[in-house]
Amino acid sequence: MALPQVKQDVTEARLQALKMPEGAGWAVEARKAALSRLTQMGLPGARDEYWRFTNPGEFNAPEAAEAPPFDDGDESPVFGEIDRLKIVFRDGVFDAVASDDLSLEGVEIERLEDALSTDIHWLKDAYGAIEARTHAPVPRPFAALNTAFATDGVVLRATGKVSKPISLIYLHEKATSDAILHFVIRVEEGADLTVLENGPAAARFNKCMEVDVADGGAFHHVRAQGRDHERRAVTHLFATLGEESTFKSFTLTANGVMTRNEAWIELNGDNAVAHIAGAAVGDGRFHHDDTVFITHDAVNCESRQVFKKVLRNGAVGTFQGKILVKEGAQKTDGYQISQSLLLDEDAQFLAKPELEIYADDVACSHGSTSGAIDDEALFYLRSRGVEKGDAQDLLVLAFLAEAIEEIESEEIADDILGRLDGWLARRRS
Repeated sequence: MALPQVKQDVTEARLQALKMPEGAGWAVEARKAALSRLTQMGLPGARDEYWRFTNPGEFNAPEAAEAPPFDDGDESPVFGEIDRLKIVFRDGVFDAVASDDLSLEGVEIERLEDALSTDIHWLKDAYGAIEARTHAPVPRPFAALNTAFATDGVVLRATGKVSKPISLIYLHEKATSDAILHFVIRVEEGADLTVLENGPAAARFNKCMEVDVADGGAFHHVRAQGRDHERRAVTHLFATLGEESTFKSFTLTANGVMTRNEAWIELNGDNAVAHIAGAAVGDGRFHHDDTVFITHDAVNCESRQVFKKVLRNGAVGTFQGKILVKEGAQKTDGYQISQSLLLDEDAQFLAKPELEIYADDVACSHGSTSGAIDDEALFYLRSRGVEKGDAQDLLVLAFLAEAIEEIESEEIADDILGRLDGWLARRRS
């Protein structure tokens, strides 16, 4: 079916501002295939079902809107106290000087540009492969755009238990930078890898991360999205899981005019586990969208979605989450919760939880709530001498705790809690 003219016009205008990077023959073909997917789908409009809560106009525009870099003063870098291998991108471009040496026992690390220029590489069967599967029944055109036009990124292949996390650091310096980064991660059988991400990246950021976890593998992911007030980001986290594998992801978001985080996870091996969680805190001109799709296609698998948002002063939070249990995926345990804490009457939370189940021996649940701070709990703390502002912050942190508990590492969880406490203190002052 032909695209509506308005979608054609928007898509063509966006594509005219982009240039497809060069590479080996197979890489060029993979990019062209992604471009074909994009032109068939077209960029989304405000009437598209999965974009009706979030206006995609700022992502569709040919040029990025201006977003001055945010000065966080003397605040220490996120994950700064954690021993990690640092890979730095400055406005979407790899910074070799600021990065560590890309060698670490148990993992192979390459720049995406180098891997895509190699005639024979394992990436040939992986680049864009998971992304290509994510478009049914919901099209994800910005992910296809990313595969077609990504200008930088890294390729990781974990072959054992990696001794320390790989830390992707995104620095934003140019007010109109427009970054498109793509990451491909393969966790081999029995391997264990942790990836950290932090920073605003650019004025406008499009990121795609494809993760393939083999049998018995484990992938842990913790992300702190940058605090630049005017930044805009659309991100994609796609994963396939083998037998007895583990996938856990947590995202902290503070500030940002527009953020859309999409996740697509498919459990293909028996006894696989997938947890994805997020905590968002927004004040004023803030729109945050989590859109998650988890498919169970194997026996005795477990998935958890835990998303909490704290909003005030006109901030908007959105959650769209789905659990699909295919025929034969018996003994599925699927849990989904999305909750918001509205600190005033101007904030707004929009939710669309979904279950679609074709197996009869499952335990699946979903829930979504929205409300204000509990007056009785606030009174209890005040009656014991806690100042009102401190009492409110304690209740906010308690509200967010369920999401933060999804982080496997206590050290990283403590760092995240400290960031949230600092954000609340700054807003109170």
